[in-house]
Amino acid sequence: MGAFPSRRSKTRRLLAVGGVAALAVAAAACSSGTSSPSGGAAASGGTPQKGGTATYALPPSTTPNYIFPFSSSTYFSVVNAEYFQYLMYRPLYWFGNGASPTLNVGLSLAEAPLYSGNQVTIHLKGWKWSNGTSVSADNVLFWIHMMQAVGSTDWGAYVPGGFPTNVTNVKAVNATEVTMTMTKSYNPAWFTYNELSQITPMPTAWDRTASGPSDCTAKVSDCAAVYSYLDSQSKNMATWATSPVWSIVDGPWKLASFNSDGNSTFVPNTSYSGSPKPILAKFEEVPFTTENAEYNVLQAGAAGGSQKIDVGYLPTTDAPTKPANATVGTNPLNGYTLDPLYTWGINYFPLNYQSTTGNAPILKQLYFREALQLMMNQKAIIDGPLHGYGQYTVGPVGTYPPNNPYLSSQGKSGDPFPYNPTEAKTLLTSHGWTVVPNGVSSCADPAKCGPGIKAGQKLVFTLPYATGTTWIDSEMTQLQSNASLIGIKLNLEPKPFNQVTAIAAPNCVVAHTSCSWDMGNWGGGWTFVPDYYPSGETLFMSGSGANSGGYTNATNNAMINATLTTKSMTPMDQWQNFLAKQIPVIWQPNGVYELTEIVNNLRGVIPQSTTLNLNPENWYFVS
Repeated sequence: MGAFPSRRSKTRRLLAVGGVAALAVAAAACSSGTSSPSGGAAASGGTPQKGGTATYALPPSTTPNYIFPFSSSTYFSVVNAEYFQYLMYRPLYWFGNGASPTLNVGLSLAEAPLYSGNQVTIHLKGWKWSNGTSVSADNVLFWIHMMQAVGSTDWGAYVPGGFPTNVTNVKAVNATEVTMTMTKSYNPAWFTYNELSQITPMPTAWDRTASGPSDCTAKVSDCAAVYSYLDSQSKNMATWATSPVWSIVDGPWKLASFNSDGNSTFVPNTSYSGSPKPILAKFEEVPFTTENAEYNVLQAGAAGGSQKIDVGYLPTTDAPTKPANATVGTNPLNGYTLDPLYTWGINYFPLNYQSTTGNAPILKQLYFREALQLMMNQKAIIDGPLHGYGQYTVGPVGTYPPNNPYLSSQGKSGDPFPYNPTEAKTLLTSHGWTVVPNGVSSCADPAKCGPGIKAGQKLVFTLPYATGTTWIDSEMTQLQSNASLIGIKLNLEPKPFNQVTAIAAPNCVVAHTSCSWDMGNWGGGWTFVPDYYPSGETLFMSGSGANSGGYTNATNNAMINATLTTKSMTPMDQWQNFLAKQIPVIWQPNGVYELTEIVNNLRGVIPQSTTLNLNPENWYFVS
């Protein structure tokens, strides 16, 4: 969703029969390389105190704007899902064991799925909703039926041919058992991590429209109207804390208050069936427009001021330079523990191949994408504004954790397109462009420039990007300057995160939104949530809702499909090696998601989850 739409995004989760070995390998290989610092928030000791209010600083310029856990591309972000919805509404399967992005059966609503050939069986644990009803098989069917009705346009992780069209005969055997027959025998790891991972059971009380109860639980034909009602209620942010709809939760927290600026207060759900139960009396999320605004409050609290943030973040501009082979530099704040948080994901910004501005024919040319990628100086960004706290994005599979089993040997070799203005200029001139350094290059030979590109057409693009994060500001101005050396003019438009995602996150054709944009950078790329197996269908398959720019390539589609049915890593290696050099998006550094600062008398925050899930029910103060 991310903040990444990132999740989404998104970004975006084996098993009992046939998948246990694969899960064990994934769990071992995906464990985080971040070590807990000694002392402070990571240390044991102290007397646990029941109660208290923990204040959490939201990432800059990112605020929740959608509460319904069935989000379209526009709202499919980390801040809406992991930081907000999941506190109240638990997904069927929870992913994250400490810092490892793997299946956590203990925090899931169901036992690990059982596979036999092309059938999967799910046994729910019988947890309760806060209104006293059980989280049942019917609640799972409610979500699946809604997906069948409106998922192709209104579910941010929708993939043509994917869930739920790749299952048949979905049924509730009894109150706690669901069975599905898959259209073919899939890799159980992939099906659990990327298909079942998407489901969030919904209470029967939500099965209604403005005029009264409906029956989406049993009839797909009723679901569009139910979705329309719940979507409208979700957009009415002023009523979230008092709504009889959103007050029915199965997670550890209930929403006590919410302001449209993003200030949220949660209190424990006393009916929560899982463990652990919240120890805190309240959990508060506080928004900030910029890193610097947050840091001012963080510093004031550290100095003994009245305002206090218990879990905040250090701006990258104030980060202590990370020594080689170290996790973190010296913390500039007294009374806090500094713990870098990296994500299981990749970072990029999309190019819109469906653009109506007239630039789509240019963006479709591989040589142009290569030229622009060669001007993205990932090393300078990591060494400079990120102060060493960053990872290279080398293609569609993440490089962190460094020992994850999905990255190919090519991916492990580093940046495939290191900064090279000379090579970038040659690519343009050899394809018919008159290059004007520090000016605007134009097409001199349309036969060489490519189909649809006109004589005299200029390399001018508008690039909105998310404000509030200093290193992203620096990266964008650096890319603008670098691109100008070969006559590519990037007109930067700094905007709040939610405005950038509204423009550039949805596939404009699939979501029926405006296609009048060329590029857009929300800053965080994608976390592999709720699709934790990085096989690429959500982001790069033709027609996928989160394929923001509408990239399409038949070879890519076939190679992705090959990753879904076998446990062998060979198809995964072949696919990522191919797509990395196709540059469907512009790869950019996967900067540290957050340089988290944790007040020293708060326990349970470390290790942080690489899936970006928050678990404040684990947190407690000590005396």
